[in-house]
Amino acid sequence: MSRSLKKGPYVDMRLLAKVEKQERITDRKPIRTWSRDCTIVPEFVGQTFEIHNGKNFLKLFVTEDMVGHKLGEFSPTRIFKGHSGGKKSAAAAAAAAAPPPAK
Repeated sequence: MSRSLKKGPYVDMRLLAKVEKQERITDRKPIRTWSRDCTIVPEFVGQTFEIHNGKNFLKLFVTEDMVGHKLGEFSPTRIFKGHSGGKKSAAAAAAAAAPPPAK
């Protein structure tokens, strides 16, 4: 469910202030943030953020295509490592069913 058009996009004011400060001093150090629900606005384009995913910070360079999305969309919180059993058990079953090599 999206936010009301009357209210406008949610932007963390402290984060916006950090971006504006960094623009003034032309510093290229990444901005660390825990504000995953903040909407990316055009002022963020060209900035590098470090977004917290619950365990560590992931770097994100903001481009024009990202405007309107949330910061959290680009910092996944879950890592898919595959379904249990899948390839391992299939390979083991194929190896057991294969006849021994002929001499």
